[in-house]
Amino acid sequence: MATDFVFAADIGGTSIKLGLFQTDGALLDKWEIPTRTENRGEAILPDVAQAISAKMSERKLSPEQVLGLGIGVPGPVDSNNNVFCCENLGWGAFNLKQRMNELLPAVANVAGGNDANLATLGELWMGGGRGYQSAVMFTLGTGVGAGVVADGRVIAGANGAAGEVGHMTVEPEESLPCSCGKCGCLEQYASANGIVRLAQRMLAACDTPSALRSMEKYTAKDICDLAREGEEMAGAIFDRCAHYLGLAMSWVGNTVNPQVFIIGGGMIRAGEILTDRVARYYRTYVFHPSKDTPFVIARLGNDAGIYGCAKLVLN
Repeated sequence: MATDFVFAADIGGTSIKLGLFQTDGALLDKWEIPTRTENRGEAILPDVAQAISAKMSERKLSPEQVLGLGIGVPGPVDSNNNVFCCENLGWGAFNLKQRMNELLPAVANVAGGNDANLATLGELWMGGGRGYQSAVMFTLGTGVGAGVVADGRVIAGANGAAGEVGHMTVEPEESLPCSCGKCGCLEQYASANGIVRLAQRMLAACDTPSALRSMEKYTAKDICDLAREGEEMAGAIFDRCAHYLGLAMSWVGNTVNPQVFIIGGGMIRAGEILTDRVARYYRTYVFHPSKDTPFVIARLGNDAGIYGCAKLVLN
């Protein structure tokens, strides 16, 4: 029989998103299962194997019809499928393909990658970056991550840690530590939590009026809404965030020279309030051959990861 189907599993801290694709990119089915992180995540991969086996039975798919399984992991994964560490899953180092072959012998072809890299691959294949072959996608959410794809191939790095832009030092004078232990990381200013901390600091340093001052607790969305309404202080906070992002993206642009930058994650709801400012600072700092690199918004949302997992197998 023809190998017409690909499975995808995008492992997150709270849930695992699964997908069944045709090899032409058509998403036939998607579903989720909880991520069981107890006992150092020992149940996670057996749960994935069970979910894939159940779907094969439900769809009456033989092993010969399944080209493979792509798996996205929230941590470093090298080109040989070696996982080095996933702290939020409780995992240490192991070989992902070898482990899945033990758990799911019906699907021999298993390929793994970092979730941010695979989300980028998915957006290039079927999302906001469609039509391009190389991209860097910045994902702005609870943290700041990035995926790097060149000539249609994921760039994982020697230890699978390529794309850790959230921990680029953009403010050497920072005294407060990031969650990684360093100080002055991009994530401290450009994540959803980071922009709130940035707002708290900027409000404390001036007496400019702001509706934020009357809120007991505010979020990145509150700051965004006020900036969109034209409030001076909220606009200044977003501008500072955009400055750090544009600076970091200029370094990436000078190093990788992608065809396109893709912006994803929850912070994209800020829209042009953020992206226009980021692009302006990027063009201020980047080397002139890269000044015209376009910026696009991610389109696949939470499905980007499973699309990338499927494409990794097809590659």
